[in-house]
Amino acid sequence: MSRGVRCRALAAAALSPLVAGYAVVAAVFAVVTATASQAEFSPLGVVLSAGPGWLAAYQVPLDIGGAPLGVLPLLPTVGVCFLIARTAASTAQRLRCTEPGQSGLIIGVIAAAHALAGIAISVLAGGELGVEPLAAFLVPALVSAAAAALGVASRCGFVTAARNHLDPVALRGMRAGVLGLAALLCAGAVTFLLATALSAPTVRSLFAANADGVGSGVGMLLLCLGYLPNAMVLSLGFVTGPGFSIGSVTVAPFAFSGGPVPGVPLLAGLPEQQAAWWPVLLVLPTMAGALVGWSLRKSHENPMVRLRTVGVAGALVGFGTVVIGTLAGGRLGSGALDPVSVPLGVLSIAAFLWIAVPGGIAAWFGGPRAVKVASVAAESETETDTDAVEEAAEEAEASHDSENGHDSENGEDSTAAEETDDVVDTDDDIDDIDDTDAAEVEDVDGTDIAERLVTGDVTVVEELPDVPESTETDTADGPEDTRNHDGDVRD
Repeated sequence: MSRGVRCRALAAAALSPLVAGYAVVAAVFAVVTATASQAEFSPLGVVLSAGPGWLAAYQVPLDIGGAPLGVLPLLPTVGVCFLIARTAASTAQRLRCTEPGQSGLIIGVIAAAHALAGIAISVLAGGELGVEPLAAFLVPALVSAAAAALGVASRCGFVTAARNHLDPVALRGMRAGVLGLAALLCAGAVTFLLATALSAPTVRSLFAANADGVGSGVGMLLLCLGYLPNAMVLSLGFVTGPGFSIGSVTVAPFAFSGGPVPGVPLLAGLPEQQAAWWPVLLVLPTMAGALVGWSLRKSHENPMVRLRTVGVAGALVGFGTVVIGTLAGGRLGSGALDPVSVPLGVLSIAAFLWIAVPGGIAAWFGGPRAVKVASVAAESETETDTDAVEEAAEEAEASHDSENGHDSENGEDSTAAEETDDVVDTDDDIDDIDDTDAAEVEDVDGTDIAERLVTGDVTVVEELPDVPESTETDTADGPEDTRNHDGDVRD
């Protein structure tokens, strides 16, 4: 690929998210201004006001007339991150990037372009709007870099590299952690929708009181939609136990403190007093943890490994709640409504426990434990059989020892011929003794005389064939010496 083609592809990757995001923000401002009954539409004013709106979409804190605004809508942030991820993925495909190292240029170009755009808007912003230049430089760069990395992860081999270098237990735990975080967000969404549905009359009254015209109604509706993810995160804090606070107002399943709240239909579901049935909602995070454990019930045959996987998932969920809790809250003016926050430390611990405890129980008892039990039983049965065989062998050996000792006592005073007559018939003994214990024994002169069958300490001598006796007379040295050449039978 030529250098010119690469440069054009990288330039498009850097500029297209900026232009598209700025255009969407300007279009929304133009619609609201044009339809509002008390607003004066000005194209230049819309273009200038779209700059701070673009920064707000990237979670850059603003200062409006001396009042800090850190609680920024998360829905535009999700939209711009999706746009950047798609742009980065298409650029990687166009440049044929297949290795993780090749994605660094794409991510770097996109992050640098957003950092320069942020610092330029912060410098050009005037009037009552104030933006911290350092935050305007760093925050868009970090957000865009993270979104671009997610976009090129699959095309540039990040996923494959993670599979090759990370522990499979950790990978399964991370996937289950994403599922658990999504389940907890769904639990928060269900809680928020339930509270809003029960407060439908309040929603209508707030729209009528604070957005009396078509343009004002459209602007209020867009404002509520933009802050909808924020409300879901605050509801997540409530349903997991720690709760949330808006200034002096604190709402939790086991604690409540009332006070003034903004007149926004999005907050119509905020209660005026504590209800005794609120702890029932804790079943929702329990179900989320059980879902994670059930998804990991077949991840490994060892229950302890499954518990490790659930622990990794819980840790990821705890970290994720800290991130989204930080993004969902912030400063809101400098009065009674400041700040909007979730206790991040307690939320992180609570989210981990809601995933780890029910998930661990579901993974432990829902997985394959019968195979392990069966193998242990088989090993125990094998050991029992082996012990029985060894005991039987010891009893047989003791019996043979006693018989051998008895035969020895009876044969001490008898002659060699009588000992030969008292030997047990080998035809009967061979049937009881293994042939593998037989060994040939040769006489001192080299003549084969017998085969011995040895079992333990008992020696059984096979009956010898009839051999003619011969005598050997020593006429030179002395008296006649006669030897029996039947051979010596030795144990």
